Amino acid sequence: MEEQKITEQNVNLTEKEKTWVEKELNEVQTKTFDGEKLPTLKFEENKETIVKIDFSKEFNKYTSPSLNDPNKQVTKAIIPCEVKEEKYNWWLNIYNPIYKEILELGKTGCTTFKILRTGQMKNTKYILVK
Repeated sequence: MEEQKITEQNVNLTEKEKTWVEKELNEVQTKTFDGEKLPTLKFEENKETIVKIDFSKEFNKYTSPSLNDPNKQVTKAIIPCEVKEEKYNWWLNIYNPIYKEILELGKTGCTTFKILRTGQMKNTKYILVK
């Protein structure tokens, strides 16, 4: 059996396929993260963490394929924050219920939150401790 190098295999793409691939390439080449590059905030399981969130600018967003289903997209807000005077970015799914709670409280001027994380991976839950 003759072995072919993967780069030598040619497939004729339809115009529709070429169009979306070109569009995706263009977006990948022009899409950059323009926020402050900070370490990612990691919460310890079953431990309360006091987080001070910076609401001075709109949160950046990042969209990528879901780890559980590559056909679905996941959008995360990149939330600049501080824990114990150290700066971090908290990458939070915008459909996580705590995201809405934080925005509602942030609108009233609240910037410091006590947050409890339970679970791991897709079972992760964040709870605002009052």
